[in-house]
Amino acid sequence: MKDIELKPISSEVKGNFSSTASEDAQFSNDAPSSGWERFVDSFRRQEASEAAGKQLQKGISKRHLILMALVTGVGTGLLVGSGKVLHNAGPLFLIIGYAIVGSFLYPTLQAAGEMAVNYSDLSGGYNNYPRKFVDESLAFAITWNYCIQWLSVIAIELVTAAITIQYWTTKVNPDVWVLIFYIVVLFINFYGSKGYGEGEFVLGSCKLLMITGFIIMAIVVNVGGGPRGEFIGGRYWHDPGYYTNFKGLCTVFVTGAFSLGQSEFVALSAAEQSNPRRAIPTACKLIFWRVFFLFLGSLTMVGLLVPYKSDRLMGSGGGGSHASPFVLAAELHGVPVVPSIINAVILLSVTSVASSSLYSASRTLQSLAEQNFAPSYFNYIDKAGRPLRSLIACSIIGCFCFIAAYKKQETVFNWLLAISGLSQLFTWFGICMSHVRFRAALRYNNISLDSLGYVASTGVWGSIYAMTWHVLILIAQFWIALFPVGSGKPDAENFFQQYLGAIVLIFFYLGHKIYTRNWTLFIRVQDMDIHTDRTIFDEEVLNLEKQEEAERFKNSSLPKKVLNFMFS
Repeated sequence: MKDIELKPISSEVKGNFSSTASEDAQFSNDAPSSGWERFVDSFRRQEASEAAGKQLQKGISKRHLILMALVTGVGTGLLVGSGKVLHNAGPLFLIIGYAIVGSFLYPTLQAAGEMAVNYSDLSGGYNNYPRKFVDESLAFAITWNYCIQWLSVIAIELVTAAITIQYWTTKVNPDVWVLIFYIVVLFINFYGSKGYGEGEFVLGSCKLLMITGFIIMAIVVNVGGGPRGEFIGGRYWHDPGYYTNFKGLCTVFVTGAFSLGQSEFVALSAAEQSNPRRAIPTACKLIFWRVFFLFLGSLTMVGLLVPYKSDRLMGSGGGGSHASPFVLAAELHGVPVVPSIINAVILLSVTSVASSSLYSASRTLQSLAEQNFAPSYFNYIDKAGRPLRSLIACSIIGCFCFIAAYKKQETVFNWLLAISGLSQLFTWFGICMSHVRFRAALRYNNISLDSLGYVASTGVWGSIYAMTWHVLILIAQFWIALFPVGSGKPDAENFFQQYLGAIVLIFFYLGHKIYTRNWTLFIRVQDMDIHTDRTIFDEEVLNLEKQEEAERFKNSSLPKKVLNFMFS
């Protein structure tokens, strides 16, 4: 094997260099002078000798990433899809199901953060890890599944927007509203990663404020401070009850995975951050507070204010107009104005998630092309640092969202939701398995963990714990897909609807195996190339930084120590 020269660098130097190089590429002396000429020129291919993935615009700051870690992906799954699982599982199992998903999401994100910092320039981020550390066919299948997932989510979110607007009016064709939101999504993404970051920051702030306000309102209403002045407490936990059955609990996991999807985005965006070593660890730590406060906190209050047998819950199958459980929590107890505010924020939320989905799908397609898993035509980065051709292709496929005018839009919504949720589990499984194999390669090559820019706090055992839950949930989903809730007989249509994601994964995996005729299941540890694309840090510099941080923590005040422990 040809020797590879490894040059130690520090993340600060690396970040500044990348930013400067990007600016030099965009504002050279040969650049067009007028604004229109610069705009047109920005769509031309970026000429550079480095890999396409390294040419992406470094437009996502730590400020953007922190808010993304808290609220990116908070949309349909939590604000709307939770209604169906509340109806199927009851309030207690709803909370338990989301808590279980959160318990294995945290080590998954820690694993993703470790590899993202140490392979920050690797195109496609965690979608490329299985190719380096596990198996090329598995990487091919998971990455295509991930790309299809987020292409589906664009439609899910914008269909949800059309359903939500029906709360106010049903006179306007739903596709009119879809068109408006779709134009906003396209504008945010074609502006580049900096525009995407700012858009997510603004929309994410609205989501964060709404959920915080909802929790405060729900507590006040529950203890008797609402317009009707009645104490509610745990009334709905007694009648109609606080759980249904074990099968109901099993229905929570996939929707929970979909709701918490895009949490791993902090790793995908590593190539577009100026200093990933500083930003990613903080963002990964915030995932705990995202799960505990935004999800478990808000869903606990929903379960206290909305009876799980209400036929007005979205996905309940009952009569009447269906609504988000967050809207019903206010509406059922006579709180004025708030339902409209929540619906307005749901519209902002689904627009935000649709934007994130287009962003993720386009970067994934570009990564697929760079890995020779998709036509090289899509491996095109323009002078503004956008994966232009991938972005255009994903935008065209996103036009499927105009299915909103279809009369059975809820049926379409449930199909897309089930496909996407299962795909999320495959992605997380790929991250954890890659992390376990990465650590094995480090041991084989006698590379100390002290030389890594970031080390996952949950270690290898955290990844093994997460993988165990991934497998158990796939088994549970197989059971409820074949024998759906409320039926003791096998249902073929429901099975293919609920398990289509797994079928797609197997199809891509076997198809790649047959095409390449490579029947090995794993890359042997001695054959792993852990050096290419790896960011090498100076171990002495890292040790000095750790000592300085420990000294600063020791000398800081108690409130500052608490904040530092919780958020940085």
